[in-house]
Amino acid sequence: MRKTLQLDPKDNVIVALQDLAIHDTIKDESHTYKLLDNIPAKHKFFATDLAVGEHIIMYGNVVGTAQTDVKKGQIMTTSNSKHATSKYSYKGYQHDWVRPAIDQFKNRTFKGYIRDDGRVGTANYWLFIPTVFCENRNLDIIKEALIDQLGYGVPNNYKDYVNELIAAYKKEDSVTTISLGTPGNNTSKRLFKNIDGIKFLTHQGGCGGTREDAVILGKLLASYIDHPNVAGATILGLGCENLQLKALEEELQKRCPNSTKPVLKFEQQQVGTESALIQKAIQKTFEALINANTTTRSEAPLHKLVLGVKCGGSDGFSGISANPAVGYAADLLVTLQGSVLLAEFPELCGTEQELLNRMKKEEHAEKFINLMESYGQAAEQVGSGFHMNPSPGNIRDGLITDAMKSNGAAKKGGNSPIVDVLDYTEPIRNTGLNLVCTPGNDVEATTGKAASGATLILFTTGLGTPTGNPICPTIKVATNNALQQKMPDIIDINTGAIITGEKTIPEMGAEILELCIKVASGEVIPKAVELQQDDFIPWKRGISL
Repeated sequence: MRKTLQLDPKDNVIVALQDLAIHDTIKDESHTYKLLDNIPAKHKFFATDLAVGEHIIMYGNVVGTAQTDVKKGQIMTTSNSKHATSKYSYKGYQHDWVRPAIDQFKNRTFKGYIRDDGRVGTANYWLFIPTVFCENRNLDIIKEALIDQLGYGVPNNYKDYVNELIAAYKKEDSVTTISLGTPGNNTSKRLFKNIDGIKFLTHQGGCGGTREDAVILGKLLASYIDHPNVAGATILGLGCENLQLKALEEELQKRCPNSTKPVLKFEQQQVGTESALIQKAIQKTFEALINANTTTRSEAPLHKLVLGVKCGGSDGFSGISANPAVGYAADLLVTLQGSVLLAEFPELCGTEQELLNRMKKEEHAEKFINLMESYGQAAEQVGSGFHMNPSPGNIRDGLITDAMKSNGAAKKGGNSPIVDVLDYTEPIRNTGLNLVCTPGNDVEATTGKAASGATLILFTTGLGTPTGNPICPTIKVATNNALQQKMPDIIDINTGAIITGEKTIPEMGAEILELCIKVASGEVIPKAVELQQDDFIPWKRGISL
C-alpha cells in the first residue's frame, strides 16, 4: 500500500495514506521528505518550505496560506495554516471533458414508477404534510395509528431490552449483565404492496416567523408533493397560520399546473374537533392509498434517473476515495443523458473558478457568482463565513481549511459541463450536471436536493452519519475501510479499496452506479431507508453552513 499521495503536480502539501512517524524518510518518484512531526493518516505535510503568507496548494488550487514560516516535512495544522482562495470571474467556457466509457451501461434500464408527466420515481411514497407546526401532534397520532397497522413499522428490540432492565432491577439483580438482543424480522405484511412507505414531514415552520419563511416553506412542501417518488399527499392545516392552504395550493399550481396527483386537504378550524379531523384524514387517505397501490414498477431508461450527490461527516480521505468515485458515477450517468445535482454552496468555496470554467452560458455563471457572494456576505455580516465551515470532526481527520474541504467535496459532482444553476427549491430543468444552492448542513442539503428533483442521493462519509431523506432513497458511501468495519449498519458501499490501491476510481464509480440501478429498481433497500432515517429540515435562508 502507498504511504503518501500528491494529488496534483502543483501541490505543495502531501497526503498521508497511513500513519507516518516523526523522523521517517518518505520517498516518491522524484522527492525525499524527512518528517518533522508525526503525521496521522488523512493529514497532510508540507512538501517545501513556506514563508508567512505564501499560498498552500492542494488539488492544484489555493486552499490556504501559511500563518507561520513552515518547513518541508512539517504537519499542516490550524495553527500554521488558514483558509484562503483565489479570485474568480467568468472567462467563458474553458473545459475539455473526456466522457467515460459507458459500454457496461448502454441500453440498461431500471424498474421505476412512471408518472403522467414522464418523470420516473425510484420509490412510491404517500406524504402527510402540516402547513404549520400546530398540526405536528395530529400527524404524530395519525402516524402511530397507521404505520404498524399497514406494515411499515421498524422492528424494535429496545423495548424488550428496557423490559429486561426493569425486571432485573425489581429482582435487585445487576443490570450490567443485560445485553441488547438482535431485532427480529418484521413479520407484519404490507397491506399495500406498491406503496413503499407513508412519510410524515413534520417541521417547526408555517407561522410565527417571517412571511418570507412561510413562502419558502410553501415552495419546499409543494416540491415534495410534486416529486416523482410521491404518489400523493394529505395536508393538514390549522386555518390561521402564515402558510395558508390556499398559498400552498398556488405554489403547487405554479410548479405542476397539469398534475393529476391526488392531494387531500383538511383544515382543523373548519372541520371541528381533533377527533373528527384525524378520522376524516385517515379515512380519505386510506381510500386514496387503495388507488395509489395500483401503480407498479415499469422498465425505464437510465437517463430518467436524477442523482443527488452529498458528503457529510467528511474526513481527509473523502476527496481522494468516495467523492471522486461518486463523481465518476455521476459522469457515467451524465454521459448516459441522465442528471446530477451538486449542492452545498459553502463547500464550493475555493472551487469557483473551476466550476465557472465548466459553464457554457454566462447567465448561469452570473447566477452562481451572485448566489455565492450573497451567501458568503450574509455569513460574514453575522460574524461567520465560509472559512468556519469545517467541523471539529473534519479538522481532527485532516480537513484543515474550508477550501481544502471544498475542493474535495466538489469531486463528487464529477467533471462534466455544468448545464444549470438552481436556487433553493427550484426544479431541475436540464439534463446533465446542475448546481443547487443549499447549505452544507447534511439534512438541510439533502432536503434541498430532493426539492429540486433528486430521485436518489449518494451520500459519502468518512466519519459516519445517519442522515437520510423521507422520499429520496439515500445510499451511504464510506471513504475508508475502518468506517465500514465500525459502522456497517449505516454503510451501503465502501470505497476504502481506492486508498489501499486495490481498486481504481473508475472501477469503484462503476460499482456505485450498478448499486444505484438496483436501489432505483427496489431490488436493494439502502440502510438509511431500512432504518427509516427520514430527516427533513427546511432551510429558512438564514445563515447555515
